[in-house]
Amino acid sequence: MTRGRSRGVLALLAVLPWLMHLTACARAVDGEPRPSPAAVTLPASAEDLEELVVAEVPSGLPRLPDADLDPPAGAKRLEDIAHYADDPARELEVLREFGYRHGWERFWGSGSGPMTGVFVDQFESRAGAGAYAEDLARNDAEHYDGVLHSNPPGLPGGCRMLTVDGGPELSGPTAFVWCSHGVFSVSVTAVAESKDAAEEEVRAVLFEQLDRLPPG
Repeated sequence: MTRGRSRGVLALLAVLPWLMHLTACARAVDGEPRPSPAAVTLPASAEDLEELVVAEVPSGLPRLPDADLDPPAGAKRLEDIAHYADDPARELEVLREFGYRHGWERFWGSGSGPMTGVFVDQFESRAGAGAYAEDLARNDAEHYDGVLHSNPPGLPGGCRMLTVDGGPELSGPTAFVWCSHGVFSVSVTAVAESKDAAEEEVRAVLFEQLDRLPPG
């Protein structure tokens, strides 16, 4: 993926200035036949995907209207994501190789303080979703010169987490988490009053978001 690409950072930069202005699984009984798993229906469009994105966050922050952000949150096309990169043309090629289909972004926040962002992207294959999540994690870790934690305790396998004290681009301690789930890449970012609070928020939001997606 194009060097310098950092979707989480750019999304925060877009949000913070605006803010400053303002199966249940049943256990099978031994000896009884198991029902065939139901066919998994995947979102056919970004609008379908929107219905699967979390609507509230545990911190209770108010949701920010998609259209009030610059660039707007909400539905994301391949071309939209490519423009997060330093070299959009090259990024477009890479995203096509990954099999990018569509995505959705959503943010919550109030004032210039705490903020939470969720990014859900859908790909043609599991491999594409996994490679995308890995690149996002690596690029943000390089940007912040932070230590990226792979397979952090208590999170699904393959997830990556990064926590930073803050910086000129952020209004406070920030936690990032990236995971792939089937053909989906899920990223959560939280700015909070402490790194512990930020990490608690991203973990809770991540699990709720993963639960809302089709089985991986």
